[in-house]
Amino acid sequence: MLGANVDELVRWGWIVLAVFFFLTEIFTAGFVLLCFGIGALGAALMAFLGAGMAWQIVVFIVVTIAAVVLARPFADRISRPGIQPIAGNRLIGKWGVVLQTVDPIEGKGMVRVESERWRAESMDNVSLEVGEVVKVISVDGVRLRVQATEKESGDSDGQVESAA
Repeated sequence: MLGANVDELVRWGWIVLAVFFFLTEIFTAGFVLLCFGIGALGAALMAFLGAGMAWQIVVFIVVTIAAVVLARPFADRISRPGIQPIAGNRLIGKWGVVLQTVDPIEGKGMVRVESERWRAESMDNVSLEVGEVVKVISVDGVRLRVQATEKESGDSDGQVESAA
C-alpha cells in the first residue's frame, strides 16, 4: 500500500519538476532549463509506464542531454550577440561608390552600396569626391557613415564593381 503511494508521488514529482523547469526557463536565457524540463517529462512518462527509479533517472539524463544537443544550435542562432544584419546594418563593412560629393560642412552626400542609394557622411570629416570608393563603417538612422579607401572603382573586388 505504501509503495503504491510512493510511486504515485514520484510520478507527480517528475511532472512538478518539469513544470518548475519550464517556468524558470522564462526568466533565463539559453534554453538549458527547458531541456531539463523535457528530460523530467521523459522520466515522468517512464514512471507512469511503471519503470523503476533507475530507469527513470537514466531516461531523465539521456533525454536531457539529447535535448541540450538538439537545442544548442537553435539557442546560439537566436541569442547571437552583436549587431544583427538587418536594414542598414547589413551594409556595415561593404564597399560603395560616392554619387554626390560627401561634404562634412554642408552635411550632404550620397553613396551607392549594393545598388541602393544612401545619404552618407564622412567618418573622417573630409570631403569625398564623386567616384571615390568608400567603406561603410556604421549606420546612423538613415545615413551611412563611410570612410575613404585606397581602392579604385575599377578594382577586381566584386563588391566594388557591384556598387559602381
